[in-house]
Amino acid sequence: MNLLAPNRVDPAFRADVLAGFRMRPRAIPARWFYDREGSELFEKITELPEYYPTKVETGLLARHSADVAKIVGPGRAVVEFGSGSSTKTPHVLEAVQPAAYVPIDISGEFLRESAAALASDFPKLSILPVEADFMHPIVAPPEIASLPKLGFFPGSTIGNMVPRTAVNLLRAMVETLGVGAMLLIGVDRIKDVNALIRAYDDAQGVTAAFNLNLLHRINRELDADIPVDAFVHKAVWNDAFARIEMHLEAVRDVAFMIDDERFEMAAGETIHTENSHKYGPRDARLLLRAGAWTPLAEWTDAEDRFALILAEAQPPGTAP
Repeated sequence: MNLLAPNRVDPAFRADVLAGFRMRPRAIPARWFYDREGSELFEKITELPEYYPTKVETGLLARHSADVAKIVGPGRAVVEFGSGSSTKTPHVLEAVQPAAYVPIDISGEFLRESAAALASDFPKLSILPVEADFMHPIVAPPEIASLPKLGFFPGSTIGNMVPRTAVNLLRAMVETLGVGAMLLIGVDRIKDVNALIRAYDDAQGVTAAFNLNLLHRINRELDADIPVDAFVHKAVWNDAFARIEMHLEAVRDVAFMIDDERFEMAAGETIHTENSHKYGPRDARLLLRAGAWTPLAEWTDAEDRFALILAEAQPPGTAP
């Protein structure tokens, strides 16, 4: 749990930003998008006509949460990783009749507001928000220690990680939830490249503002003077890695300071800010198995754009 004072800079943020600007090619982990402004911009992205994942996944949850409930049974603690505004969560909570709900998010203020809003819709449900980076094992609230658990990881957030990191995260989830826990995860499919580019470079420029907000955050929190107007949002499909990449590209030569350290970038140089990997059906199942989760059931839309997979955490085993 994050115990930092409200105005104190997260040392992990400082370390990742400085390391990211020093490396070549430059890159900053996507989790740092989600300060208050970034979280609000992402919620606007999910409402865009081009951004299909939220709409398709929400539809799948509305249609199949009852099917999920038949498998997982009532009385579990639902633990949501990267809960954001928790807009999809009610479908799951209504269906599985949980004993408790634990939303986990890195943006503390946004987390608490979302948890409070959800509490008004589920007044009898114990809601226990945890402000934390879910990329690492998390000590669950003691109130749910004895309860069976259902992890909830929607939005194809798993696609933001390179496969090695995704597997490490899935294994960390096993540590957090325990062997025998279940996980309901959203996974975006490989599809038409033009549809993918439109989803990550919308006509209204909301995704561009979301990407550029990372530079505004660095300026605000790390005493930096990055000229934000010297950068533009760029989304490209990398077929070799089956992923959309988001970059911030310098449109002119620039020099700036971050935390008393000087950096220079040439026109055309980029900062790699996000990956969004897309998976075929076998790819997704293999990824889960590598992370110690055995797929139990899968649901997808008629056009096979997006999938919900229910999996169970397995104990460590030995190879044959």
